[in-house]
Amino acid sequence: MSDALLDEASAPTGIDALRADIASRGAVAVEGVSFPVVEGARAFFCYVGAADDVLLHHWIFGLESAVPFHRTAPDVWTLEIEIQESARVEYKLGVERDGQHRLLQDPLNPSLAMDPFGSNSVATGPSYTAPWWALEDRAKRRGRVLERRLKSRVFGDVRPLSIYLPPRYRETRRYPLIVCHDGLDYLAYCNLARVLDNLIDRQEIPPLLVCCTQSPDRIQEYAACDQHVEFLCDELLGLMQEEFSLRDGPEDRCLMGASFGAVASLHAAVERPGVFGRLFLQSGSFAFTDIGPHDRPPVFDPVVRFVNGFRKNPARPAERVFLSCGTYESLMVYNRSMLPLLRGVGVEATLVEAQDGHNWENWRDQLRAGLTWLFPGPLWMVYE
Repeated sequence: MSDALLDEASAPTGIDALRADIASRGAVAVEGVSFPVVEGARAFFCYVGAADDVLLHHWIFGLESAVPFHRTAPDVWTLEIEIQESARVEYKLGVERDGQHRLLQDPLNPSLAMDPFGSNSVATGPSYTAPWWALEDRAKRRGRVLERRLKSRVFGDVRPLSIYLPPRYRETRRYPLIVCHDGLDYLAYCNLARVLDNLIDRQEIPPLLVCCTQSPDRIQEYAACDQHVEFLCDELLGLMQEEFSLRDGPEDRCLMGASFGAVASLHAAVERPGVFGRLFLQSGSFAFTDIGPHDRPPVFDPVVRFVNGFRKNPARPAERVFLSCGTYESLMVYNRSMLPLLRGVGVEATLVEAQDGHNWENWRDQLRAGLTWLFPGPLWMVYE
């Protein structure tokens, strides 16, 4: 083999070639390139601009939360990290310059995820794909979202409700009901109405109603609050039964929520057994302590008291419970611990894990699995 062929065979490719090109030509080498560049288990990030330091800020529990970039060329900073096959990681860049620190979206990454606090850049592993059933399909029939206002005696205020009605809703038929905590956020950041339209159209779930509720003080009201139980089971459920055509069995009623919303769902089902026969709990903040104080902020105190009590004297809160959580969350251990506890009291329970964090798109990505498991439609029952 000639020396020329040997040189060609040993020449760097992919990320290695890009890094060498950046070191040689500087910022010109990254023109037209979208980052991060993913190659197998490697993810390569780049930042172009004057800076004293550049950091990758992520929310993967157990890893250093701020990872430093390296200056590869004048005003060009790079970083390579390991990324898992199906991972989805939200992040921001921390740029330090003249004593000032800024957190910003990655200017070289067009992929963004929105949440109530703004947006984050997104990096994904080689096999991750955004779910097709969360995308809009104009050929499909659409449900309607009605706006209602509920005057609450319990809280002494007026609560807005957004109520999803399935396509072809008829008062002559009866429908299952899901009550969704933080429901306006589910509509905005999880494409909930679009997901429902798609799954109903494919007969993976039956036509159903979803009452989306939103709390003005979710940290207090969702933290195992007895007033919230009364609001859900007496006021909200009463309004829905009076105004809409619903099935009346507990197996046709579901409480749903993420984070503290999952705590609120479980707590209500424990306090009012037999009202809701289904629970959809996503990244539940089920903090507990077997001995000594917990390591969470004070807002978790009532949650820990509730979960500790439930673990000591477990009750059967529902017939079926679907849990989901991201393996990058600090809540992962808490959610895993719920599975044997629920099964031990006769609940049909399952847990789905994802290589993702505590965020709305993780919860969006598990909607199909959860909804079809809790409310399988005609088509899904054939496959089962």
